[in-house]
Amino acid sequence: MTSLFELLTTLNPWWTGQEFETGKSRLSYFSKIQRYLETDEIMVLSGVRRSGKTTLLFQTIKYLIDSQHVPPRNILFVNCDEPEISSLENPLTKVVDTYRKEIPAKGILYLVFDEIQGITGWERIIKSLYDRKKYKIIISGSSSYLLDSQLSTLLSGRFFTIPVFPLDFREYLAFQGIEVTDDPVDLVARKYDILNQLKRYLREGGFPIVVLQEDERTKDDYLKAYYDSIVYRDIIRVNEIRNQKALAELLHYLFTNVTAPYSYRRLKDLLGIDLETVQDYIHFAEMAKVLFEVTHFAYSLQAQKRPNRKIYCIDNGLRNAVSFRFSEDEGKLAENLVFIELLRSGSTPFYWKKKKEVDFVVKGPDNLLTAINVSYTDAISAREKDGLQEFAGEFGDKVKKMIILTKDTEQGSDDISLIPLWKWLLMEK
Repeated sequence: MTSLFELLTTLNPWWTGQEFETGKSRLSYFSKIQRYLETDEIMVLSGVRRSGKTTLLFQTIKYLIDSQHVPPRNILFVNCDEPEISSLENPLTKVVDTYRKEIPAKGILYLVFDEIQGITGWERIIKSLYDRKKYKIIISGSSSYLLDSQLSTLLSGRFFTIPVFPLDFREYLAFQGIEVTDDPVDLVARKYDILNQLKRYLREGGFPIVVLQEDERTKDDYLKAYYDSIVYRDIIRVNEIRNQKALAELLHYLFTNVTAPYSYRRLKDLLGIDLETVQDYIHFAEMAKVLFEVTHFAYSLQAQKRPNRKIYCIDNGLRNAVSFRFSEDEGKLAENLVFIELLRSGSTPFYWKKKKEVDFVVKGPDNLLTAINVSYTDAISAREKDGLQEFAGEFGDKVKKMIILTKDTEQGSDDISLIPLWKWLLMEK
């Protein structure tokens, strides 16, 4: 039987001078990581499973060894998903004790715990380690429970969070070997290449390993495996779901109908399960960071709770791999992509509807509103502008910008701007 120390040695190849895979760089995340490493606080990488958190952890370890000259044996990496570790009694304490006993390291020690949310009571152990002031601690997790747990209470103000998403469009292009600049002449010159890549990005999404696969069937296999892993590990197992058939039917319906309005009562009638179960299952999917509810925009919280909500998915590729697809889905996929980009930028998107509709309403740090409609075509219908104008009539001088995102039509004006989706995705938000 493999001893715990033998397992840790396998998980930490740098202890024996071996090379280890660090993948492609994602500079937007790594610049934050470098900044937070200079503090004494805990660093938390949080994001959907397979979004690239583990790769970022390995890149951080390589940076510490190569650039910060940290002795390799001063860095302990623990994959908390390893059955040999998660099945231990008091696994984090036992792992750290084993490491300290077997490795005579001096100075600051770096403890890196990947997918920590599966370890019962991990928050108190992390606080205890933090309080000793001997360790620099980095953790990652695939569930919002990571931040909604006792961590916030026990370590208020003592940790920094880095939300990690699948690749954005600029990163996707870089993974395809296309480096784009912000020079408008360069962007126009490469427009058709960028548009072709956007068509693929809309379909296959941005999970890093999937993007790097050349075989389309392999991409689909990866995405289905990711879905199964997320549903089982981060929804069923964490929440002890008994009616897995009802969960599967609900998720399949929601993935197929991204961007569409729905009510809990309609889902209850459609699936034959009670209202509370519908609400719970959607909440569990949100905590696993795969689905996101969007509510109606209003300044009154009561008005925000109107029955109809809309649903969006963390990644188009994941959605396409597990749902029914239709020929008109390209518009849905474009809208879903815009939602994820808004979420990635730190915004909380809402939708708005009266006689007409606005796809997204975002409140800026100045409390002014940006209203966005997504019309992935160059034949812009009147209703897209009508919805924005009705919204402006309702909220007046609180509206800062109104935008229609198009396929390739651009037009600036004082009231409504038309911006190609590909260009908007590459803008700094």
